Amino acid sequence: MPVFVFLGALLGLFGVGLGAFGAHVLKPRIGMEALAVYQTGVQYHLVHALALLVVGLLPRLLPMTVHLRLAGWFFLAGVVLFSGSLYLLAVSGQRWLGAITPFGGLAFLVGWALIAVAALKGS
Repeated sequence: MPVFVFLGALLGLFGVGLGAFGAHVLKPRIGMEALAVYQTGVQYHLVHALALLVVGLLPRLLPMTVHLRLAGWFFLAGVVLFSGSLYLLAVSGQRWLGAITPFGGLAFLVGWALIAVAALKGS
């Protein structure tokens, strides 16, 4: 699934860039609490960029299933919702954005569960 390898690489690229932006540009401009929120977004962003790469490469080990495809899309949605909401919360201070974050977390959980299902069905 080259699309997930591509998306994982792109998310990795942006994750590193956003991490550097936070460390060098935002650090002197936002408080430590907001910076910690931002860094949590970067951490989950990068972990799930790698997860997308894994999803893209798993068809070499497991049969291609709808579960793997869905896992990739759930990871992408998780990065957008979870990390994206934390980035916006940190830079804007708009607390209501925190209500979006759990939906991204749920998307991450579903993605990991789908990989587990794909592994069980593929063995």
